[in-house]
Amino acid sequence: MSTEAESTTAIVSLFWIMLAVFAAPLLSRLLRGYVPDVVLLLGFGLLIGQHGVGLASTDGGVQLVSELGLGLLFLLAGFEIHPRSLGGRQGAFAWATWGVSFLLALALALVVGWQYGFTSAIAVAIALSSTALGTLLPILKQLGITETKLGKAVLANGAVGELAPVLAMAVLLSSHTPLASLVLLGIFGVAVLLMWSLPRKLLAKVPGLATFLQSSAGGTGQLLVRATLLMLVALMAIAAVFELDVVLGAFAAGMVLRQAQTSLDFDLEKKLETIGYGFLIPVFFVVSGMAIDVASVVRNPLPWIVAVVAIWLCRGVPILVSERLFDTGSGLDTPHERRQLALFAATGLPIIVAVTNIAVGNDLMSEGLASALVAAGATTVLLFPLAARLVGLRHARVV
Repeated sequence: MSTEAESTTAIVSLFWIMLAVFAAPLLSRLLRGYVPDVVLLLGFGLLIGQHGVGLASTDGGVQLVSELGLGLLFLLAGFEIHPRSLGGRQGAFAWATWGVSFLLALALALVVGWQYGFTSAIAVAIALSSTALGTLLPILKQLGITETKLGKAVLANGAVGELAPVLAMAVLLSSHTPLASLVLLGIFGVAVLLMWSLPRKLLAKVPGLATFLQSSAGGTGQLLVRATLLMLVALMAIAAVFELDVVLGAFAAGMVLRQAQTSLDFDLEKKLETIGYGFLIPVFFVVSGMAIDVASVVRNPLPWIVAVVAIWLCRGVPILVSERLFDTGSGLDTPHERRQLALFAATGLPIIVAVTNIAVGNDLMSEGLASALVAAGATTVLLFPLAARLVGLRHARVV
């Protein structure tokens, strides 16, 4: 195919993708928010993609736009994470609970799919033990619970449930040995720490720098937004050069930006949400939906159903048990709040998409299994937050 033909195909594909991006929130609103637009985006992608009617493809740069959307999704997730949420009593229990979730998922993957090998089981375990913090944030904000005890508990478990799988992917699914991956991860961590400390030091030592940045933040310059996107691509590129997953670079960029944000009187998050949720992130979800082989899932629905149940058993149940048996520091004293936390924390999708892409690319997983896992992740996004919402409404009516 010629370059001109590829360009035409990409523009046509992008038109259909953007039509889906536009239609999803409208349909979600008509459905009173009970079906999140993320699920609708995946559904529209499935419809217009190669496994549907074939109106759109990922040729000609569409896949690159999707990669940037994935990066911005994890950047915004990292931006929401305060370092304190990863430490303290609540953070320690969140890490311990994720460890239990991962081990349970690994044991289940080895028992069910032992013939695929240990590395394949690790990929499945990472997918089953993740939390879709980036996907949950809009839902939590819509429900107005981000500043409540429940919301903070979801953020703490979600932060670990997203960061820990990203680190596990970087170490355990790399083409290097685990030891070499840890060394590269350490070097990458040094680079992140330098970026972490540099903005505050520059703002403190260079007179007038903060004023200049804020005066250049708007208008046609948009300097802070450009600097943010530069940092995002830079850390994703460093991660790619080190053969670590680019998601790790995006997540780190978000955490670095949160540190820099405290030194500037500028609402950078709103700017990034406009770019991310207005364009790049929904494109990522539509393109992800295009990769789902629905015919394979329909012909053999058992892996999809088993995966949904496994996500709840491996991710939701350990959190529920931990909250009931121990003082985790969350302050959730009522059974309904604990059930809500477990349901929210068991909601997974972006990590599932990322890890299945890596696993399929490295021949660690069949496309059929990857489609079943992504479909299961989409099902959790549809069912688990809805169930958590209904639990809250039922308790409110009883009270």
